[in-house]
Amino acid sequence: MLATERLELVPLRPSHAEEMAGVLADPALHSFIGGAPLAADELRARYERLAAGSPDPGVVWCNWVLRLRAGCRLVGTVQATVEPARGLAELAWVVGTPWQGRGLAAEAARALADWLRGLPVDLLVAHVHPDHAASAAVAAACGLRPTPHRQDGEVRWESGGGPGGPAGRA
Repeated sequence: MLATERLELVPLRPSHAEEMAGVLADPALHSFIGGAPLAADELRARYERLAAGSPDPGVVWCNWVLRLRAGCRLVGTVQATVEPARGLAELAWVVGTPWQGRGLAAEAARALADWLRGLPVDLLVAHVHPDHAASAAVAAACGLRPTPHRQDGEVRWESGGGPGGPAGRA
């Protein structure tokens, strides 16, 4: 478990699905992340796949739910897809609509980024919709910068600089 001032980042388990279905239930939340809200049983099946780990032995999936220390309520998730051989980790985050605007996503994503920097990870990456200012602010809070690269319409943000950082990538 990782912890911040206001949050506990708890390893994701299928048993979190019921509460998380409520956290992620607002259709507006999915305007940037895609898809639609999942029912608890659908989310449980997804969490079972995530908890089982990546089928690719060269990729590690790290998934946490965000629990508010005050009230012990789940409010979102953070995740990293880590490729140790490449020194690469791709980050993602989502906080339920009722808890947005409080800096919780940035707090959780910074904790995740700091934890990843303690591993053999040289490059942190996130993909952010170009119109999602709040998510761009979270990426910036993690020390990532936008690059000119796009993937599925999203801006690729990266940490670092120099020859391996955003300015030096093709």
